[in-house]
Amino acid sequence: QVQLVESGGGLVEPGGALRLSCEGTGDPWRTVGWFRQTPGTEREFVAGLEILSSTAKYADSVKGRFTISTDGAKHAVDLQMRNLKPEDTAIYYCAARNQMTVVTSESRWSYWGRGTQVTVSS
Repeated sequence: QVQLVESGGGLVEPGGALRLSCEGTGDPWRTVGWFRQTPGTEREFVAGLEILSSTAKYADSVKGRFTISTDGAKHAVDLQMRNLKPEDTAIYYCAARNQMTVVTSESRWSYWGRGTQVTVSS
């Protein structure tokens, strides 16, 4: 019953900032996250958040630059991205799972949005 819809993608210059948002409907999420994917590659884990403990996990490539957060209703999750780099260019997907643990494997997540394009270029 969970549905996820991403927004906030677009074109940004290197070093700039962008905020992605994922709005959800259905039952509250226990764990939320963001992945990204470029053509011909596997979907890559970016960030995840355990809602009960407020514990966040980030890929090494985005640590210190990206911040994941969610609202009290647990039906929205944001990804604040700063100091963006060209290699951050990808389609970004929000995800959710029922288990209260952040995992990096795509196959372990139950619910997915359709993605939003982020392009970092001069």
